[in-house]
Amino acid sequence: MIADVVVGLQFGDEGKGKVTHQLARNGNYTHVMRFNGGCNAGHTIYHEGKKFVTHHVPAGVFYGIPSIIGPGCVIDVAKLFKEIESLESNGIEVYDNLLISENAHIITDFHRAEDKKEEKIGTTRTGNGPAYRDKYFRKGLRAVDVPELREFLVDVFGELHYEDSTGKEPEVLCEGAQGFGLDIDWGDYPYVTSSHCTTGGAILSGVPHDSIRDVYGVAKVYETYVGSKNFETEDPVFELLRSAGDEYGATTGRPRQIGWLDSHSLVKSVLLNGVNKLILNKADILDNIKTWRAWDGDQLLCFENSDEMEQWVGSLFPEILTIFSRSPSEI
Repeated sequence: MIADVVVGLQFGDEGKGKVTHQLARNGNYTHVMRFNGGCNAGHTIYHEGKKFVTHHVPAGVFYGIPSIIGPGCVIDVAKLFKEIESLESNGIEVYDNLLISENAHIITDFHRAEDKKEEKIGTTRTGNGPAYRDKYFRKGLRAVDVPELREFLVDVFGELHYEDSTGKEPEVLCEGAQGFGLDIDWGDYPYVTSSHCTTGGAILSGVPHDSIRDVYGVAKVYETYVGSKNFETEDPVFELLRSAGDEYGATTGRPRQIGWLDSHSLVKSVLLNGVNKLILNKADILDNIKTWRAWDGDQLLCFENSDEMEQWVGSLFPEILTIFSRSPSEI
């Protein structure tokens, strides 16, 4: 197997869906697999001039690539079928291309009701956390137990570990959800999600570590966060930035809190994920507001232009391909 992995390096909302969509378009992938999260994730994708927000369905369906909801995901069955019907009604062939790992877990009515009581963390209240808790408490419901999902079920090992008659091996694009700052182990606990958002999440979903070719780490040239903790500091430019960047949650619609790029957090995330291709999205937004800033420890750096900031980021990762992206076509 050959595998490429797309991971978020901040707090979600970095543009992983756009990157996965573009890679699926340009690559020779036999499969695309979502490896964590559920309907608490929203990937905004522009396909043939239309805007789509996916929650469960991997981005490979837009190009007719078999697309797997992996074992590290949790599924709200009703919301999944609603998403499928929405995509199908817009000409995207989901039924012919969607696969679901037999051992993915199910979000139940009980999980949703329990999550709606959550007030401390600021979750999406979609039932993800309670579903993951029951998974690890060994009393969860799996996809194989749900008759409505039978037509999609697949054994991920059998699906991905093969060699066809020509000797061609599977080439898998692994699509992550959320981001490093929300990872259950590496994020700002307890203000985290309940799944593994790192490259390790792809490995846990059946991708051997030695099959990984490229790890695409995705960040924004500034940071955003949706949740209950105080993240945004006082800076009059942030309201302008929020408007220019349309910084509202794809799942909840909540305004995202804004912060400047943190180089120390970015370096940590790049190293622990094994990133060898770094994509920083929304460079055009900082160009629009004519403000380029970043934190280096407790020092706020102010750059004269985008090129100066790009050179500084490049100096942090001299051996990594770094792209300051202003549109998905640059990826």
